Amino acid sequence: MRVAQVGEFGGPEVLVPAELPDPVAGPDEVVVAVDHIDTLFVHTQIRAGAFGEYFDVKPPYVPGGGVSGTVTSTGAEVDPAAWAGRRVIAAVEPGSYASLAAVPVDHLVPVPDGLGLREAAALVHDSVTALALLDLTALKEGETVLITGASGGMGTLLVQLARARGARVVAVARGEEKLSLVRALGAHEVVDAGSPDWPERARRVLGEGGADVVLDGVGGALGAAAFPLTATGGRFSAHGAPTGGFAAVPQEEADSRAVTLLGIADVQLTPHDRVALAAQALKEAAAGRLRPVIGAVYPLARAAEAHAAIEGRGVVGKVLLEV
Repeated sequence: MRVAQVGEFGGPEVLVPAELPDPVAGPDEVVVAVDHIDTLFVHTQIRAGAFGEYFDVKPPYVPGGGVSGTVTSTGAEVDPAAWAGRRVIAAVEPGSYASLAAVPVDHLVPVPDGLGLREAAALVHDSVTALALLDLTALKEGETVLITGASGGMGTLLVQLARARGARVVAVARGEEKLSLVRALGAHEVVDAGSPDWPERARRVLGEGGADVVLDGVGGALGAAAFPLTATGGRFSAHGAPTGGFAAVPQEEADSRAVTLLGIADVQLTPHDRVALAAQALKEAAAGRLRPVIGAVYPLARAAEAHAAIEGRGVVGKVLLEV
């Protein structure tokens, strides 16, 4: 099978095409002929050698994320009548940057009719995390939510899902193109993160009370600047780190205003929960109520270019690989 493999930690250029043996389905697995591959910013960070304390990967390795595709073979304990030929998505860790993937059958989510495999791939991870975050923060109708990184793959989904829950959505993104996108997706108000005084502008939009929920998908200094915008008694989720680190908020500062601090560790889900949330997202997308924003698609052989595009932050929405 064809893969994109990281030969050593480093820049995008270390991600190169390679050939590996085709996978064979284990007793409770299927083999999926991959159509599209989900990419995440964290994949670029792991490739560069970051987050070794969280991800135990050593080169050479094939990055892992999520795929969409068609089941081509089934293991001895899998009913071929139920799965052979079905269009599915699945989380594949490691080894998703490949033309074939062996996947446990209980990790599969059927793709509904009317939804393309490209769009389905864009929902494998980001939709699951987005739904889990909204459940974790217990966002309710009538509350105000501030979303940083709102024009990214997950941010665009959060804007739509929060709006569907009846929340007032204030979206933070950088530049007019991205601001226009999140407006179109349902944000009630937008704030340009490119302005040095964006926290003050956000405060004026939010009002002195602040946001009931802050969903920080950026981290670093921007995430830290978003924390004071959380209302007393509100919830602050520091789940994103494309800046290189999660937003650092002292616990005592949060305690002083009764703010509940949440992080990426709070959205670690079981495979069963992931499948259930992914199925919910695919249903919403198939019905036209949730739209993944896909900014660029690269062939698998040009995975290095995809990583460079992700790191350059110029792409609006998701970057996918195509087999």
